[in-house]
Amino acid sequence: MNPSDRVDLSVQVGALRLANPIIAASGTFGYGLEFAHLVDLNRLGGFVTKGISLQPIEGAPAPRLCDTPAGMLNAVGLQNVGVEVFVKDKLPLLRKYNTHVIVNVFGVCQEDYVGVIERLEEAEGISAYELNISCPNVKKGGMQFGSDPALVEEVVGAARKAARNRPLWVKLMPLVTDIGLIAKTAEGVGADALTVANTFPAMAIDFRTQKSRLGNQTGGLSGPAIKPITLRLVWEVSKSVKIPVIGLGGVETVSDVLDYVSVGATAVQVGTASFSDPKASEAIVKGLDKGLTELKMFTFNELKGNFSRENG
Repeated sequence: MNPSDRVDLSVQVGALRLANPIIAASGTFGYGLEFAHLVDLNRLGGFVTKGISLQPIEGAPAPRLCDTPAGMLNAVGLQNVGVEVFVKDKLPLLRKYNTHVIVNVFGVCQEDYVGVIERLEEAEGISAYELNISCPNVKKGGMQFGSDPALVEEVVGAARKAARNRPLWVKLMPLVTDIGLIAKTAEGVGADALTVANTFPAMAIDFRTQKSRLGNQTGGLSGPAIKPITLRLVWEVSKSVKIPVIGLGGVETVSDVLDYVSVGATAVQVGTASFSDPKASEAIVKGLDKGLTELKMFTFNELKGNFSRENG
């Protein structure tokens, strides 16, 4: 028997057992359907849909993407069809795939989050929700939910009560004073897992025209440029909570996956890499068994958190 045939790539994210730790990230994989002719969705541990809101959103003006050194800026503006159309038109097509479908949920107020989840609770074919708490809270004067422990407690707590039938993952924002405190707060009010982290606010301009290179003035920075920062954030969060942590930021290779697992991540999400290579997530899955075999390891649990244990 080939040694790689004995490698167990499965991971346990709370109540969900994933065939492998590779998840396509929200905002980079559409509704999943757009990639189905390029990627074998059944080979992935799962994928996260683009953010779903209570009402449809047209999104930001073009251009929405631009390259930056070792990364990418995006300002898509959370464009989506809204929860009703998603349930009616998108979800039925996703049910034929044997993979975990995680729906990213966002809103501009607590009632929006609750409303989306309550509608999704009536539908079949969803494995979990990923709560994006990096959105402005209109009722609190524009403060972002994810930056304040009290607001985190409110919105995650309300979402937890609404999500009666499925696990609730919470996607944290990176620019906070104490991400460990934010993580513990989310855990304390019922989060089943944490995704760390969202994009970083950034900008790119053309000095010749004195205009932004995006349709918006600013956007979100992602890609390899942010990996050293998000790796530290995953390490900090993993030390602060007992629930699973999903690493996100600059994952392009098997080595990137193993780095995140070493600092405590249970799984990872692949985002920006899908723009340059739509098959990136599946390619990483294919390389994982070889990567573990070379390390003479046959499960991810053998590697998880080793850096923290070795370095205190």
